[in-house]
Amino acid sequence: MQKVLIRFLVIFLLSFQIIHAQKAKKPSSVEIYNQIQKLNFLGSVLYVAAHPDDENTRLISYFSNETKARTAYLSLTRGDGGQNLIGSQLRELLGVIRTQELIEARKIDGGEQIFTRANDFGFSKNPEETLEIWDKEKVLSDIIFAIRKFQPDVIINRFDHRTSGNTHGHHSASAILSVESFNKANDPTVFPEQLSLVQPWQTKRQFFNPSWWFYGSQEKFKAADKTNFISLQTGVYYTSLGKSNQEIAALSRSCHQSQGFGSTGSRGEETEYLEQINGDILKDKVSVFEGIDTSWNRVEGGKPIGELLTKIANDFDFTTPSSSIPDLAKAYSMIQALSENHWKSLKSQEIKNTIAACAGLYLEAVSQIQETTPGSLVKLKIEAINRSSADVELISLTTLPDGKMNPKNLVLVTNVLHNSTIDLQLPSAIEYTQPYWLKEKGTEGIYTVSDQKNIGISDVFREVEVVFNLRINGVEIPFERTVVYKYNDGVKGEMYNYLDIVPEVATSILDKVSLFKDNKKKYIAVKIKAGKDDVKGDLTLELPINWLVVPKSIPFGLEKKGNEQTFYFEVTSPSTTEEVLAKSIAVIDGKRYDNEQIIIDFDHITKQQVLKTSEAKFIRMDLKTNNERIGYIMGAGDQVPNSLRQMGYKVSLIHPEEISPEKLANFDVIITGIRAFNTVKVLANKQNVLFEFVKSGKTMIVQYNTPDVIYNIAPYSMTISQDRVTDENAEVRFLTPNHPVLNWPNKITAKDFEGWKQEQGLYYPKEFDKAFIPILSSNDKGESPKNGALLVAPYGKGYYIYTGLSLFRELPEGVSGAYKLLSNMISLKNPVTIPAEKVKP
Repeated sequence: MQKVLIRFLVIFLLSFQIIHAQKAKKPSSVEIYNQIQKLNFLGSVLYVAAHPDDENTRLISYFSNETKARTAYLSLTRGDGGQNLIGSQLRELLGVIRTQELIEARKIDGGEQIFTRANDFGFSKNPEETLEIWDKEKVLSDIIFAIRKFQPDVIINRFDHRTSGNTHGHHSASAILSVESFNKANDPTVFPEQLSLVQPWQTKRQFFNPSWWFYGSQEKFKAADKTNFISLQTGVYYTSLGKSNQEIAALSRSCHQSQGFGSTGSRGEETEYLEQINGDILKDKVSVFEGIDTSWNRVEGGKPIGELLTKIANDFDFTTPSSSIPDLAKAYSMIQALSENHWKSLKSQEIKNTIAACAGLYLEAVSQIQETTPGSLVKLKIEAINRSSADVELISLTTLPDGKMNPKNLVLVTNVLHNSTIDLQLPSAIEYTQPYWLKEKGTEGIYTVSDQKNIGISDVFREVEVVFNLRINGVEIPFERTVVYKYNDGVKGEMYNYLDIVPEVATSILDKVSLFKDNKKKYIAVKIKAGKDDVKGDLTLELPINWLVVPKSIPFGLEKKGNEQTFYFEVTSPSTTEEVLAKSIAVIDGKRYDNEQIIIDFDHITKQQVLKTSEAKFIRMDLKTNNERIGYIMGAGDQVPNSLRQMGYKVSLIHPEEISPEKLANFDVIITGIRAFNTVKVLANKQNVLFEFVKSGKTMIVQYNTPDVIYNIAPYSMTISQDRVTDENAEVRFLTPNHPVLNWPNKITAKDFEGWKQEQGLYYPKEFDKAFIPILSSNDKGESPKNGALLVAPYGKGYYIYTGLSLFRELPEGVSGAYKLLSNMISLKNPVTIPAEKVKP
């Protein structure tokens, strides 16, 4: 049991220290010295909030870099429910991006990253709703598990548990659950099933981290009574790094590129405040660690280790860091002799990294290919060099997961490069590389992770490693290195990725929603991609028996790995209204493959492979459209143009710089994507051209924008507010039931608002000119009606439409009512003669 626990703690620790697949880090003397200082501090801080970007990077950087404490951010969700400013990925794919952005942020500010299984299902107005959808007990269990593993001395909440409902429901819920966990984590009767992996843990004290925005303004916060607060002077300037704490924090926060959170660093004095809400009361209010032994004395037998590490720090030679290696190797041996597991595992990994840095060790295992399949033989290039005068011997190499030992017994002579090649046989049962939390089907509020020990781990699991077993100054030390793939880019230079395990073949139905408006045959494109050479089999498209698919199967043969081919099935729908799921299947030697491979590849994060069941929604519906030509101006990124093409429209993407009367003359309707006026600055100079387009008899449809637009985006006055309806099942009332937008060419009824996903809409205008006709009214439980979801205004001979309805979510999900309503908006330029009732807002 003790060996299992040690192995679990090592895996858990390494999960916080997974390195972005980039050039290997080569620490400077200053960075090495900081590592040595951190080796001698045994205290920890856990920061708790709800989403990526909620964390206070200034505090995380301060505790990690100034205090030298082990610091982690526990984000209850992976940010799946937000919007994406850098691509069209939403929901779980956005969660994958934001997970990686948090991991990158922690590498900069020095913290570690932890999650729960909670799914960010979108904005929530109160914690009661949040905890119901999340499944409170499961998320509480995850928080307690994280506390028992991380063993924080101090917990800091970003949000106030006493002001539930004043902010995002997820925010309040994170604080409520954190407070509830404070004592329960130490109760062995609470979630006792965890105790085979962790032990009960009592955190010493807990704080709330207030900020001016909790008070409404900086002036109010400045005037607030802070006698019960502890103040921390976080405006530290690190002379050895040449950066202020705020500058490091800004670099960390700027990793959140998908949210547009680029941040400018500041300098000078800065104060952060903490209000104690639990635990042993501070007396001097100077240090959160008051009364907590953060030295090696807290570990049985640790005192001499602390004394030795103090000597190493005092004697450190910045010109020759390798002079510290004999004492560091001795300290490593002393740590291995300890019986205590928690700090032993943590500090073993830290001191190994420090020894490697002092010796200028460069240890790398490089695959000749970036992707391979289970059961494959992978050839690895091994590079090992000792760039110091230290006595270093490469005893052997161990490949994982096969556990094969490769003897070497090679002295690594100073600055002499050792290159070699070895073969690694992958097991046929090795798992594909993918986010582990997406492997099993979850619920709206929580991901399914069956293996308890995996809960909370931030990144994907990469099983393919090489362990360099070295003898340094007579001490045997293993150094684990994840296998990477690297190549040279003519512009960017040396580029790194990890070795990914991929399916033998992947398929994907190219259109995730296919609309069948009549009984005509429709050609469905299915792409197939080879994960290895010489892939042969049969491709099928599975549908219910009342859907006609021709042919039944298509034989395929792909000669080389990475080859792709697209095949077409002829599909005829039934005559009745119906929604079904289609699935593409590749069969090779009787084995079925139904994975779609999705690659997420941005420069600021590690390349990710996501595997989903290859399926699409097929909808037989009576959708009436006309032949309007549509110009679409992209905003923050969405998939609405694809949905418009499915509806039968001709859609052209318009680059904002190209907007001119001549360019727009080719279109009947202009649609702007989500947050276009927030993210596309040039649109501020194109307003008159767009309004003249409407005035001439055309239609302009503007999807939601946030309130920070600094100019009017409509031809009449309109103020965007924070109003939203988060309950997708909230009753929708028709304010102007006879208006053409609700009647032509499709009759809109209450049924068309059933089956919506995540929310009805967001950022509704609250104040608007009387020229606007409000069409819909809805509200969340207990709130006043919100009438700004869909506003229509005649302007000249045409129509200007603003909608906060979440069409960008509903259309890709195949919500039929969203298609019908959008068709009606597009058709407004040629409405039938129906008297419109004008209702004042």
